[in-house]
Amino acid sequence: MHKYMRAIGFSELSDRREEQRLITDIIMNATHRAYTSNSEDTILAEFCEDFAQNIGIAVCGEFDAEDKFTYDYFYPYLRGTGVSSYDDVSVERHADKESYAGVCDDIKVGVSLIFYLQNIIPYVKAQTTNILPVTGTTLTLSGLSISGNIILPVSKDENEIRRIQKESTSRNQLIAAARQGDEEAIESLTLEDMDIYSTISRKILTESVFSLVDTYFMPYGVECDQYSILGEIQDIDLRVNKISGEEIYVMNLNCNDLEFDVCINKKDLYGEPQIGRRFKGVIWMQGYINYPA
Repeated sequence: MHKYMRAIGFSELSDRREEQRLITDIIMNATHRAYTSNSEDTILAEFCEDFAQNIGIAVCGEFDAEDKFTYDYFYPYLRGTGVSSYDDVSVERHADKESYAGVCDDIKVGVSLIFYLQNIIPYVKAQTTNILPVTGTTLTLSGLSISGNIILPVSKDENEIRRIQKESTSRNQLIAAARQGDEEAIESLTLEDMDIYSTISRKILTESVFSLVDTYFMPYGVECDQYSILGEIQDIDLRVNKISGEEIYVMNLNCNDLEFDVCINKKDLYGEPQIGRRFKGVIWMQGYINYPA
C-alpha cells in the first residue's frame, strides 16, 4: 500500500483487493492516457484518473507484442499550478522500475532539489528521439503530506518585509556568484552565515525557534525526495475525493521564496489553515517539467 494514498483522500484504503479493484478501474476509465515506445521496443503506458481537481492516481506499465498490458506500479499525485522554478532540470531513472527522479539546482532553496517526476511519458519521448537536453523548460512542483501543523505567522511590518526581500535578492546573487567560483562571494556568504548562527544562538535562549525562523526547506529522512518544510500559506482550497468523500486541503506555499502546492488530508492537519499562517510538515516532493511547445 502506498504510504501517501491517505494524502489524496484514501485513508481507509487498507485491503489489497480494494486497491487492485481501484487500479483496474483507473486503467479502464482513465481520464488521461499517455503512450510512448522506449529503446527496448516496448510501449510504455500511463493511465491517470482524477478523484478531485488535479488530485488523483497514475498507473504505469507497458504493453507487450500482443497488446497485453502489464501493470508495473502506481502513485498518487497532485498536479501543481504556476511555475516553481525556471532553472534547468536533469533527470535520472530509478534503478528498480521505469520511474524517474528530477534534480533542480535552484539557488533559492540552497540544496539540490530532488523530486519524483510526474510526466515521464514526455521525457521518455524526448529521450528516445534524441532531442535531450531540452532548453527553455520550467518546473512546476507539488507535495503530498500525511502529517502537518498550522503555525501562526511571524509579525512583520511593510518596512521589514521590503528589507527581507532585499536581503533575499542580495543573498541569491551571492550564491549565484559563489557557484561561478567568486571568492569574494564565498567569503561574504561564510561571514553572513557565521553572523546568523551567532544571532540565533543568542536569541534561542529566550525565544521560540519558530519566531526566529520564518520558513525553511531541508531534506528529511533517507529518501531523497522527501523534505521537512515550513512555509507561508498564500492560498487555500478545500477539495473532496469523489470516491471516499474525504476532504483534502490544497495549500499554495511560499517556502524560501519557492512557491508550490501541497495537499494533505483534513484528518492529518492539526490546526486551522488561513492565508498568512504557516504550514509545518513533511512532504513527498513531485515535479512536472513544462516542455516548450
